[in-house]
Amino acid sequence: MKLSRQFTVFGSAIFCVVIFSLYLMLDRGHLDYPKGQRREGSFPQGQLSMLQEKIDHLERLLAENNEIISNIRDSVINLSESVEDGPKSSQGNFSQRAGSPFLPSKKSLTVDPEDCLFASQSGSQNADVQMLDVYSLIPFDNPDGGVWKQGFDITYKLNDWDTKPLQVFVVPHSHNDPGWLKTFDDYFREKTQYIFNNMVIKLKEDSRRKFIWSEISYLSKWWDTIDIQKKDAVKSLIDNGQFEIVTGGWVMPDEAAAHYFAIIDQLIEGHQWLEKNLGVKPRSGWSIDPFGNSPTMAYLLKRAGFSHMLIQRVHYAVKKHFALHKTLEFFWRQNWDLGSVTDIFCHMMPFYSYDIPHTCGPDPKICCQFDFKRLPGGRLGCPWGVPPETINLGNVQNRAEMLLDQYRKKSKLFRTTVLLAPLGDDFRYVERTEWDHQFKNYQMLFDYMNSQPRYNVKIQFGTLSDYFDALDKEDATSRTNSQSLFPVLSGDFFTYADRDDHYWSGYFTSRPFYKRMDRILESHLRAAEILYYFALKQAQKYKISAFLSSSSYTALTEARRNLGLFQHHDAITGTAKDWVVVDYGTRLFHSLMNLKKIIGSSTLLLLLKDKHSYESYSFDTLLDMDLKQKSQGSLPQKNIIKLSAEPRYLVVYNPSEQERTSLVSVCVSSPAVKVSSASGKPVKIQMSAVWNTASTISQTAYEISFLAQMPPLGLQVYTLLESSNSYPHVAEYVLYNGNIENKSIFNVKNMKNAEEITLENSFIKLQFGQSGLMEEMINKEDGETRKVKVQFSWYGTTSKKDKSGAYLFLPDGEAKPYVYTTQPLVRVQRGRFYSDVTCFFEHVTHSVRLYNIQGIEGQSVEVSNIVDIRKEYNREIAMKISSNLNSQNRFYTDLNGYQIQPRMTMNKLPLQANVYPMTTMAYIQDTQHRLTLLSAQSLGVSSLKSGQIEVIMDRRLMQDDNRGLEQGVHDNKITANLFRILLEKRTVVNMEEEKKAVSYPSLLSHITSSFLNHPVFTMTEKSPMPNLQLLGEFSPLLSSLPCDIHLVNLRTIQSKVDGKHSDEAALILHRKGFDCRFSSRDTGLLCSTTQGKILIQKLFNKFTVANLVPSSLSLMHSPSDVRNISEINLRPMEISTFRIQLR
Repeated sequence: MKLSRQFTVFGSAIFCVVIFSLYLMLDRGHLDYPKGQRREGSFPQGQLSMLQEKIDHLERLLAENNEIISNIRDSVINLSESVEDGPKSSQGNFSQRAGSPFLPSKKSLTVDPEDCLFASQSGSQNADVQMLDVYSLIPFDNPDGGVWKQGFDITYKLNDWDTKPLQVFVVPHSHNDPGWLKTFDDYFREKTQYIFNNMVIKLKEDSRRKFIWSEISYLSKWWDTIDIQKKDAVKSLIDNGQFEIVTGGWVMPDEAAAHYFAIIDQLIEGHQWLEKNLGVKPRSGWSIDPFGNSPTMAYLLKRAGFSHMLIQRVHYAVKKHFALHKTLEFFWRQNWDLGSVTDIFCHMMPFYSYDIPHTCGPDPKICCQFDFKRLPGGRLGCPWGVPPETINLGNVQNRAEMLLDQYRKKSKLFRTTVLLAPLGDDFRYVERTEWDHQFKNYQMLFDYMNSQPRYNVKIQFGTLSDYFDALDKEDATSRTNSQSLFPVLSGDFFTYADRDDHYWSGYFTSRPFYKRMDRILESHLRAAEILYYFALKQAQKYKISAFLSSSSYTALTEARRNLGLFQHHDAITGTAKDWVVVDYGTRLFHSLMNLKKIIGSSTLLLLLKDKHSYESYSFDTLLDMDLKQKSQGSLPQKNIIKLSAEPRYLVVYNPSEQERTSLVSVCVSSPAVKVSSASGKPVKIQMSAVWNTASTISQTAYEISFLAQMPPLGLQVYTLLESSNSYPHVAEYVLYNGNIENKSIFNVKNMKNAEEITLENSFIKLQFGQSGLMEEMINKEDGETRKVKVQFSWYGTTSKKDKSGAYLFLPDGEAKPYVYTTQPLVRVQRGRFYSDVTCFFEHVTHSVRLYNIQGIEGQSVEVSNIVDIRKEYNREIAMKISSNLNSQNRFYTDLNGYQIQPRMTMNKLPLQANVYPMTTMAYIQDTQHRLTLLSAQSLGVSSLKSGQIEVIMDRRLMQDDNRGLEQGVHDNKITANLFRILLEKRTVVNMEEEKKAVSYPSLLSHITSSFLNHPVFTMTEKSPMPNLQLLGEFSPLLSSLPCDIHLVNLRTIQSKVDGKHSDEAALILHRKGFDCRFSSRDTGLLCSTTQGKILIQKLFNKFTVANLVPSSLSLMHSPSDVRNISEINLRPMEISTFRIQLR
């Protein structure tokens, strides 16, 4: 005993000496370089790199001493009296400094003061039109505008075009939804293939004919079925400017629920396909059908090398306002842009729809007469009662003047004499007769108009880029003092309404099961991409043919395409027919299974001590993923690992670019379980019950949880075995309002009524009411109690004729409280690493969990809801978080997980208009606090009263909402929603700042969101194989990336040969904008910020960078002076792509 005590004291002394010398080294670093506010350029580059080297060296020292230090620390901790129940951390490395392991250290995160300037300056740019101001100005009174119902009467003078003739481009197009009322394959078989086949024939008949196309998913499917002659015909149509690809993404993505990772990925997939098969680089964006438009899309197109774009579905009152002020064409600039680097020219279509009746001019009754598919005798007529007439010599003058009148009126809404007139609709130009009717009749009208000088018109078929080129020319000649004709606009175009109070805020939540599945697939795809590229490099180095010849790259490509297809604006939106939703779900599910295999096989290769032994293991998935999903419509379940006395490997993968300490939980078959690190050291575990029902404990499965410390983007190896001398910390349970007969190893108390329930860790204390719902949060830093109250509520649908459906949210007034007659069963779990409170309501199983972890995951509250409204009738269920923050009518939602858009709840708008899309987060704030709801799935969110955030979690609606779907939403599933609630203390806030059109999350909020969306992956050896030998870890990076830099993807680039990969990958990085003005308590971030600089030679650990070249976002363009770079420099908010080749 004496000896052990001496050893402990000796160990403590060494520990203190090590920590003290590290402190001195760090301190010397601080002395050498005075901090203080520095201006750009005044900091010597040499000193910076010296400091960087010292830090690198220090990190290596720390890593080497890690094992010794943590052993010693364990001995020291054993002396502490509070050992048994205090929160423990078996973290090694640099996460904890001297002093008590339970106290947050103050040294982990260093932010360069210059990195804080961006958020404080940002948003000071001068846009001519700021959408928040536009909303304040518009009365939203919806008067009858005459023939243009939602607009006004347009007049013109006949001599308006005397000096400059009207130049009209009629642009034929066909909008093909990759799934909506039919599946993608059915549409292709019945319609789309004929559009392409007839296009080749009909465009060749007359070189003046033009056609544009956008969805590459369809084009690639057709391309695979046609012969070389047809392929050559398409190429020649592109070369002579008759056929143009617009946008060129895999689909035309939704812009509300889609995450920027997936939007970029489907853009790359489309552009890569075009480069390989057609050698085409699209340059104009075409987004006519997504239900509202996001500036994120504008930014991504700009980064991809586009200069112009077009949008259509914008609130009718906004369209009218823009038409009155002639601001329908503008330069769209990001809210946060301090200059004009993000400007992209945008054309907004002025009228109700993109169909022909609403695109030639303001009067649909007249425009409909110029849609020659609707000629008498066909299946389609004009709802206004007057059909088109075939053009002949007898009527050409009269018809030409009618049409020209519409074009002239439309042109008065714009600032130039160049006019765009789209000519198309959904699935148009299927039959040859339609090609003939449209093109021949219009050509006669054009020939006649062009032959009459008195009309002052030049009219022709054109592509979208023909129009934009003519417009640019006009702008260049009309510029005064280099000032463009067009205004600059900032902001977004949500929430969309197409008429009356019909706001399209329902689809922000519709089919939430698949919105969650989408994000799970995204995190798997990203993990598979990164691990696959690393494994590919090792397979090439060691010549592992079993890996190189595998079908992994084909499966990866298919997964990209299935995820891409789901970004379509009738897929992720939840607005397709039931069986089409199942088709999408089946594709997602199939790819999820394949990605798990790719992650498993790549991990195996990276960790094998003897790479060549891969050949003998590759026949089967040796490493099994932790979660299993039985079908496309069911929730994932944890695998139960069958333990034996033979140890088996358990591997955890950290998909984030920062070193990470996270809790790993797996289910095992026996309570006698031992977990060891790769070096054989036992790891502390918490054992929790696996519940078969709310109140019955499984006798065959046990959940074990332990803290894993993982290198950035790296793999960490543990072993599991059955062992009688393991002493896990067993969680304890209290059950309120229920009864359990306990025959298990767990200590479970039954209690009648819930007295005060509390959970706490070293950062936060939570208080719950009798029904098990959270009511208050106490911040341990200052002891302050804040009301943060969680409640559920119901929305019904209006009793008017038009009711809520897949698209529309038309509630019957404010939400009504969720009523329950008896107190729900409440289950409280308390354990070493996490504690939680779960309450069981009829429609929701609601769980609030607090992690006892130093670092990121201990500082926010995890909320999980399992929602089941399958028996409800015309109801929507919401979760409301109420606080005493004085947020007034302002709140903030993210757009596509990329940026934050401030919102104002307006009384002049109906309730449903104040609901906005939330992709990853929403927050409210006052001068002292910010309350953030972080989300792992896209949903609709609002803040209808000061201090509140409300999120709609699921909706079940029995009727169609008359937008073409012809069904309600009643295919509801049991749906899991996952959130985190983060309450942060703000410092020094100027209230004027709050009125800015821009806002940023804190770094803590960014990383919490990243951890929520990219959870750790756990894999186990399927069955113990005694001769399998794995390395202890795989650590591909030398150190964490800077805290504000996110690795969006490392995506292996295709080769020129079908289905094969090249040696290169697309390295996509995003530097996040963040707000520094939050309490400086320990964030647990083991990274710093570096003003967006990354040194290439200090990036990778196991690989050398053979070359690294900047590229446009989707790999279409390379800079003219292509050369290798040795340093990456990113501006705040910048997303950049690099072509990288590792060896």
